[in-house]
Amino acid sequence: MVLPHDSFPLPEGVTGASVWVDRVGERSLVGRNQRGVEIPIGSGEGQVNPGELLKIALLGCAGMSSDRTLARRLGEDFPMRLWAHDESDAEQDRYLRIGEEIQLPLEGLDEKEVAAVVKVFGRAVAAACTVERSIVPGVEVTHRILGAEGEPPAEEDAR
Repeated sequence: MVLPHDSFPLPEGVTGASVWVDRVGERSLVGRNQRGVEIPIGSGEGQVNPGELLKIALLGCAGMSSDRTLARRLGEDFPMRLWAHDESDAEQDRYLRIGEEIQLPLEGLDEKEVAAVVKVFGRAVAAACTVERSIVPGVEVTHRILGAEGEPPAEEDAR
């Protein structure tokens, strides 16, 4: 376990789930976790800005939440890529909507199977994505499985 080792004392509430961010320059920070991961935060080259981190957190949570469920339908080593494109609203200085797009190997699946993948993805994210559940309903988060844009089937068809 890695913890900061500098002049700041550890806060009382530090747990295994705690993360921290250190300032390393003007509007330049480094986010860290206790497993030794470092994420450069800022708007410069090689840095991720906080809005991007929010979207990455949502995408990562959706991917992890749906992984096992999708593996049962698509195979253990299925590829997946998740995207988030929306920008913050300049007037309100907040995200009003974050649309996610998910790329999955849907080739070879029939319409019912694709609909079932869409449904189980949505259910898995709704049930297990702590990040999304923490920010919704404050910001609309949508999910779209690319290549599965048809009408959803009746409830009994997607089981």
